[in-house]
Amino acid sequence: MGKIEFYEEKNFQGHCYECSSDCPDLHCYFGRCNSIRVESGCWVLYERPHYKGYQYILSPGEYPDHQQWMGFSDSIKSCRCITNVYGNNYKIRIYESPEFGGQMAEYCEDCPSVHEAFKFREFNSCMVMDGAWAFYEQPNYRGRQYFLEKGEYRNYSDWGATSPSVGSFRRVTEF
Repeated sequence: MGKIEFYEEKNFQGHCYECSSDCPDLHCYFGRCNSIRVESGCWVLYERPHYKGYQYILSPGEYPDHQQWMGFSDSIKSCRCITNVYGNNYKIRIYESPEFGGQMAEYCEDCPSVHEAFKFREFNSCMVMDGAWAFYEQPNYRGRQYFLEKGEYRNYSDWGATSPSVGSFRRVTEF
C-alpha cells in the first residue's frame, strides 16, 4: 500500500492526517485540505465521501496547494490507493456508443489529444483490459479527471462523468 499526508493549510502547514489505506470518509480527520504529500503509491482523491464527486489522481510528490493537483476546491472527503499500477501491461478499448457499440479503438499508450487521434470525440463506453487509466475532460491531461481500473464501463456515467466528452487519457503509473 501507499502513504499519503493531508494538510489543512497550504505549504504543508496546519493539522496533518496520515493515511496508508482506502478511506471512504475523511471528514472526521480534517475539515479542509489545502496541501498533500504523497510519500508512496498512486492515489485517487474524491471531493465527497464514499468515493463520489470530482476525482483527483496523484502520484508520489508534493502538492503545496489544491491547485497543484488541479483541485476545484479544498474539499477532499475520501481516498483510495491504486493497487494495479505496477505492471507493464496497459490496454483499453474505447467505444463511440454506449454498450460497446459503434466505432472501437484499442490503445496501449497515453493519448494527449483525442481530437487528433480519433475520428470520434466522445467515448460512451470502454473496457479496461489491463492496468489503470485516467480520462481527462480536456486535451493535454487537463480538466476533470476520471479514474478507470480493469473492468467494463457500459456508459460514461459508469466512470463518474456527466458527459461522454474526453479530451485526453493516459496510463496511471507510479513515477
